[in-house]
Amino acid sequence: MNNEQWRVCVVVPTYNNAGTILDVLRRIAAITQHIIVVVDGCTDDTRERLKGFTDAPLVIVDHAENKGKGAALLSGFKCAILKGYEYAITIDADGQHFPEDIPVFLRAMKEHPEAFIIGSRNLKQENMSGGSSFANHFSNFWFAVQTGIRLPDTQTGYRLYPLRNLSGVHLITSRYEAELELLVFAAWAGATLIPVPVRVYYPPKNRRVSHFRPVADFLRITVLNTAFCLVAIFYGWPRTLWIKLRGKR
Repeated sequence: MNNEQWRVCVVVPTYNNAGTILDVLRRIAAITQHIIVVVDGCTDDTRERLKGFTDAPLVIVDHAENKGKGAALLSGFKCAILKGYEYAITIDADGQHFPEDIPVFLRAMKEHPEAFIIGSRNLKQENMSGGSSFANHFSNFWFAVQTGIRLPDTQTGYRLYPLRNLSGVHLITSRYEAELELLVFAAWAGATLIPVPVRVYYPPKNRRVSHFRPVADFLRITVLNTAFCLVAIFYGWPRTLWIKLRGKR
C-alpha cells in the first residue's frame, strides 16, 4: 500500500529477539521501506543480524544498555519526528504481531487522521496464557475507570501514533507499562482512540520468547493504575470534562 504521501514509518523496538527480528523486518519491508529499529541494549547477536539485512534501508537507533520498552519507543518516536514522519506504527519484534496487518492501520488512519489507532487482539486466542489474559482485562477495566473510555486491548504493542501529538512527551515509566501511560495521557488530552482488529500468533510455551516478568511487571502496572486513579480525580476527569464542554460551544 502506498503510504508515501502520509509519511508513515514503522518503529520496531527489540531486546534480544535475534531469532525472530529478521523475519519480522522482511515482512514489514514487503509493505513499506520506512523502518526504524530501536536496539534496546541487546546482548544477543541482534546487531550482527541487522547488518546483513538488505530488504530495506533500516534506520537503527542503538541503546548501549537496556532502558526498557517505553524508553525504546520514545527514542523511535524522536528519530521519526527528526526524519519528518507524521505517523509511526509500532510493532513488536517477537513475531507475535502480523506485519501483514499494517494496511489495517493505514486504512483507519486515512479515515481518522488525528486518532490513535490501537490494535486489538483476540484475548481468547489459543495459546494465550491465562496470566496475560487476566492482566489485559485488569488493565482494560482500570483504563475505563480512569478515562471513561472502553478499549478491548490496552496492552497491545501494535499501534499507530500521530507523531505531532507526541512531540515533547516525557514518560513517567520506561518499561512495558509506558504503553498504558501513553494511552491514558492521550485520552485525557482529548485524543480519539480507535481500536482495530489485528491477528496475533502465540507460539507454544516451549518456543515462546518473552521479556515480560509476570510478577514484577504486573506489580508495576498495578502501582501505575493506582497512581492514575488518584491523578484522574484531580486532573484527568476535570480536564476531559472541560474539553467536552469547550467542544460544545
